Amino acid sequence: MKRPSFRLRIALLSAGLAGSALVGFGAVSWFQIYEAKISRLDAEQLNQLMRANRPPEPLPEPERWQRYEDLLTHTLGTNTKTPVALLVLDTNSKTVYQSDAVQGDLDLNRLLLRQIDLAPLPPPLNRERPPIPKNINPPFPRPPQFISQQTATGSWRIGAARFPNAHIAIAVSLQTVNQEMAIIRNIFLVSIPGALLLVAVGAWVVAGSALRPIHQLTGVIQQVTVKGLDRRIPIGTTDVEFVELIGVFNQMLERLERSFTQASRFSADAAHELKTPLTILQGELERTLQQVEPGSEVQQRLSNLLDEVRRLSGIMRKLLLLSLADAGQMSLYLVEVDMSELLVEMLEDVELLAPHLKVQSDIPDGLKVQGDRDLLIQVLQNLLSNAIKYNLPNGWIKIHAHQNQKTLQVTIANASKDIPEGDRSRLFDRFYRGDRARTRKVEGIGLGLSLAREIVRAHRGDLILDSATSVGQTAFTLSLPQSNKFVSSS
Repeated sequence: MKRPSFRLRIALLSAGLAGSALVGFGAVSWFQIYEAKISRLDAEQLNQLMRANRPPEPLPEPERWQRYEDLLTHTLGTNTKTPVALLVLDTNSKTVYQSDAVQGDLDLNRLLLRQIDLAPLPPPLNRERPPIPKNINPPFPRPPQFISQQTATGSWRIGAARFPNAHIAIAVSLQTVNQEMAIIRNIFLVSIPGALLLVAVGAWVVAGSALRPIHQLTGVIQQVTVKGLDRRIPIGTTDVEFVELIGVFNQMLERLERSFTQASRFSADAAHELKTPLTILQGELERTLQQVEPGSEVQQRLSNLLDEVRRLSGIMRKLLLLSLADAGQMSLYLVEVDMSELLVEMLEDVELLAPHLKVQSDIPDGLKVQGDRDLLIQVLQNLLSNAIKYNLPNGWIKIHAHQNQKTLQVTIANASKDIPEGDRSRLFDRFYRGDRARTRKVEGIGLGLSLAREIVRAHRGDLILDSATSVGQTAFTLSLPQSNKFVSSS
């Protein structure tokens, strides 16, 4: 499984951490707000319980407690139909007054009675102390306890107190509180994902900005070729964290450029230095060969030596061209080249060199490109020479050429044994020869295909081994850019 990008992981990690913090903050805030609302409700209930212990007005009991319930509804009530429930007992635990909500909800009635039983007892009367003024409420021995309970009619907050003249229990509906908390919860459910999205987008942008030097470094690395070793990344506009990395990379490029220049110069110098002695040696061998007796053993040995010298001269020429290609200094003498004419001429040579092979061609007239004629001839000769050397007995060679507005393509295929997959990727390596070509039965040193591809690339084209070829054949495709200057004529 492919691992997500570093930038995506930073954005997801930032969103995850921010999400955890926001969810935790939202949950804590929600509970704090809920507890604050409940505490405020408890304080209001406590005040109303204290109010019930004030000296009674000269009214009948039912009317007095009805007015008290109306006061509770006005003070603690909401828009609900049964916001407040009241239960009043005398000192003998007989019901003095109860709200309609208490009468219609047996569970609520039972909860109020139980809360009255748990309420603190009033302080005992102390006859030695002076009587408490009528306008001062006696303190509770301990504060009343408030609890939240659920019944069939809804959620209630219940509190109760026992006074010398009456026992009172008040239940306030929590429907309004629950609705307000539901609104706050919905706000959190909408705002937190939005905040997470903003955090993720911000982290993505910040990560992209932080990784920009890495992308810049990657772009330079991708452009490091023979002609791009002189590239350097400027350090002046780079963040401090990446200065050392970019400095090391620039130093590596400098060392590579110096080493490659030295190696390329060595190959070119060696080829130049060997070219003159090999030319002299070849000339001396040819002159001596003309002076010896024909058919003698000396003539045979001199002929063999001359063949080896010519082979070495060919190697030197190829190495010189490769060194120039490596340095990006392969000079091209560009002229109009009639590829149709070249291919037809080479087909005639193939028929003379390999009369046992069946040759098929599809070469339209007027295929012209702008290029170096001598170098393109060398490329075609190499491809056709390989097609002959690595062909099967009584095999065949097929040449197909065509052009469009942008490119001219020439495909040269021949019958052959299947190339192993490991060898296919190395055919263009220098001095590499497949297992079947390692013997001296097939001439060559493994530079032809590499040099041919470098020549084609110098023409801004390409030479590839076709991967979709049929079994029992090998095919190479030469692609050259089609010049707009030359128009093919029929």
